[in-house]
Amino acid sequence: MSYIIGSDVVRYACTCGILKPISKLYFCRHCLEVRCGFCVCHEVDSHFCGKCAENLPSSEARLKKNRCGNCYDCPSCHQQLTTRAATVGPKNPEDPKATPRKVFYLLCLLCRWSSRDVGIPDQSAVSGGWPERENIHANRLQEIQDMYKGIVLLDKQQKLEKDKKKQRRYMSFTDRTGITASMLRKRVGLPDIPHPLLKPKPKEPEPAVAKEDVEELPEELLTKPVNLCEVTTMEQRLVQPEWQPITVEKLFPIHKQLSVKRSQRCRSCEHNVSKPEYNPNSIKFKIQLFACFHIPEVRIVTVEPLRAGKTCELLLKFSNPTQHQTVITFLPVTLEMEETKISEQVTEDKSVVDDYLLEKKQPLSLTGTGSQPSSLLHASLSRQPSITVKPRPIAVPVVADITIPTSTFILPPRDDAAEYDDSGDTHNIQDDSKLVIWRKSNKAVVKLQVTPKEDLKIGDEVVAGFTMQHIYVNTITTVDNKEPQKCEHKVKVFVTLGNLVGSE
Repeated sequence: MSYIIGSDVVRYACTCGILKPISKLYFCRHCLEVRCGFCVCHEVDSHFCGKCAENLPSSEARLKKNRCGNCYDCPSCHQQLTTRAATVGPKNPEDPKATPRKVFYLLCLLCRWSSRDVGIPDQSAVSGGWPERENIHANRLQEIQDMYKGIVLLDKQQKLEKDKKKQRRYMSFTDRTGITASMLRKRVGLPDIPHPLLKPKPKEPEPAVAKEDVEELPEELLTKPVNLCEVTTMEQRLVQPEWQPITVEKLFPIHKQLSVKRSQRCRSCEHNVSKPEYNPNSIKFKIQLFACFHIPEVRIVTVEPLRAGKTCELLLKFSNPTQHQTVITFLPVTLEMEETKISEQVTEDKSVVDDYLLEKKQPLSLTGTGSQPSSLLHASLSRQPSITVKPRPIAVPVVADITIPTSTFILPPRDDAAEYDDSGDTHNIQDDSKLVIWRKSNKAVVKLQVTPKEDLKIGDEVVAGFTMQHIYVNTITTVDNKEPQKCEHKVKVFVTLGNLVGSE
């Protein structure tokens, strides 16, 4: 049995309306909604070097400009540099007992660039101690940076002083007359004494002055032909913005940029949907709520040749990734997102939220078509969401109609041991022979009828869609319900069947 597998063949509709394959979607178990990369908040958990796996705190990574102090990248091709050893003569060649010594240099295994090409001396230790290139504008850049830091601190102090004046109950003499102590000292002729708690205004650096005398261009630019092998590319210059080398001789090793481990958080209920381990050597996740672990996966098995106005047969394979049995129901698809209106102002008083939920007594959803019990909504509302994701219409041309079957089918729970069992256990499930044609373990193949529209032309892409409703067992326990809860979850699935062919 062959399957049509592709990144854009079977796509699921996110809550915001974007279509993504199931491998690129998240599923929030708290608000029971499908989330894509644009519907989650990205947070940086830790900084680490991808080569030496050194873990750095955020403050230290900020001081080092998000770069590793021991690893380097090639300035020519931007690949990793490796440390190579070479043998040289002894320091004192006249001494007969002197032995050769080892030195180390940096080499790129891709473009063969080495630190010896630019005159960097070899080092006697593997750890490095490579000479750093100094920036001639470092002092002025530091002055400008200190000036702006002082301006920010001064603004914060002024805001605090204004807030303290507003909190005073009684007005002083200077507040009523508008005359401050500084103004009185100036009228009397005494020098002004600044407040001891108020920092002085930061010193502004000297402004840049344009020069009238500019160095003339060398005659070599007009007389000698340009050798492109000696001139750096625009990409090589922008990688080193402090120096922007013009020739290849001025290319110096670049400190490797740090990588980050980031976690994704749902924007509606503010719960984590993905959180990696803190150790940079670990590839595991503390939380990994990917959609492929909670929502049934759909694959195209076969499809008959597509002809305009003719009904063809479509075989889809459904797989249950969860440890609980689920029931799949087919529903018609609508391109307009159904939005449930919920007040954006979440009150701080818990009693108001409880009264609101008791009055409704029905499942609600924040956005989209997903449904959830009131206890789960209460758990998400208690987090006081600050960002509301607004749904949008799904922009996909559905040019084929799928005959929605009236019957449903059951998918057993996932069993890893059954993958190697060839007995073909069907769990004694009575299926509709017109719908389910094959079953094994937690998988089932169903047969659907697809009819492309009559106004299509030969070669047009045929896209069909349906709404898949499945029973989801939520294992999150709340104060009210400490047992797993079953709820009906809906997700829109769009399949790309191929191009339209001619008539028989």
